[in-house]
Amino acid sequence: MMKHISLGTLAMVALAACSDDGSNGTGPRPIDPDASAVYVQTNDAAGNAVVAFRRADDGRLSPLGTFPTDGRGTGNPRLGSQGSVVLSEDGRFLFVTNIGSNEISAFAVTEDGLTLVDKVESGGEMPYSIAHRGDLMYVLNNGGSGNITGFRVSSTGELSPIEGSTRPLSGADTDPAQVSFSPDGATLVVTEKATDQIDTYAVGADGLAQGPTVHASSGATPFGFAFTPGTGGVFVVTEAFDGAPGAAAASSYTLSGASGFEVISATVRDTQTDVCWTVITNDARYAYITNFVSGTISSYTIASDGSITLLEAEAGRTGPGLGPRDEDLSEDGRFLYVVDVLTQAISAFDVQADGSLEPVGTFGGLPTTVAGLAAN
Repeated sequence: MMKHISLGTLAMVALAACSDDGSNGTGPRPIDPDASAVYVQTNDAAGNAVVAFRRADDGRLSPLGTFPTDGRGTGNPRLGSQGSVVLSEDGRFLFVTNIGSNEISAFAVTEDGLTLVDKVESGGEMPYSIAHRGDLMYVLNNGGSGNITGFRVSSTGELSPIEGSTRPLSGADTDPAQVSFSPDGATLVVTEKATDQIDTYAVGADGLAQGPTVHASSGATPFGFAFTPGTGGVFVVTEAFDGAPGAAAASSYTLSGASGFEVISATVRDTQTDVCWTVITNDARYAYITNFVSGTISSYTIASDGSITLLEAEAGRTGPGLGPRDEDLSEDGRFLYVVDVLTQAISAFDVQADGSLEPVGTFGGLPTTVAGLAAN
């Protein structure tokens, strides 16, 4: 049976939001969906927490605080997944995986940082990635035989498991990397690194996912991916090729429902090593991917038909090598933030109109176990 722990503090948040001055004087300040911040998780095995940074207009970061998740991480120096820290679409809530305790924590975004709202069991072992759309969330569990499990998200951020929502992956020991909704919310996509496969699930009006339908990846070790904004079904997936030197690549696909799956651009290499995450700009023109071993960020152009072309093999660098993994764009698309697990820092870049990246600064003080990144 799912363990469900609700916290009473959000009631004070709701009351505060209705008061004349925005505060009731005793509880946390109101939910602030417009707060400009960057969030990472410590992934600490003794007690997981979110480290928050306030984002200035010039993209620079300053410490905002550390907020315990009431769960545990793995204690390892990174995670093999994309999407372990995710903001809700409206920016009001932050969701975090507690991989060491098999739980998901939900926070309200406030003027002062974060307020823990809820914590639930993930529906499996080792929750690696979170997909959120509207009042629906799916969690990708990597441990055991692996699965995806669904939850409803209330208007106050509380999580309720959806009965009968757990679905298998293509098999056991698939080492999945990410789960995400298609832009129209009708399909869930999961990448499997160990099998070189991509799973799709049809999502019904009742929130239940059906599947998986299993598709062969264009290249080996499919990892992080992102959809182009809008209602289309084009997405770009990185391919790590088991970390082979110089073999990092990306492919693009089009998706129409859970079964309509087609390769657009197959295995476009970036000449770097051990690719990880993917993000796509708000105008759907550029994709940025991180290369862990090379220490670089590569950029691709995205054409109107979804085809991709390498723009710069080294559009940015976070350090001497062996480090960049998790990344996200600010909500306005102006800045790219990348976690480097070797330097324990976040590198910030200003995204230019031509897709090039201009360094803004490096902001350190993170633990060696840092993982995940979400920005607004």
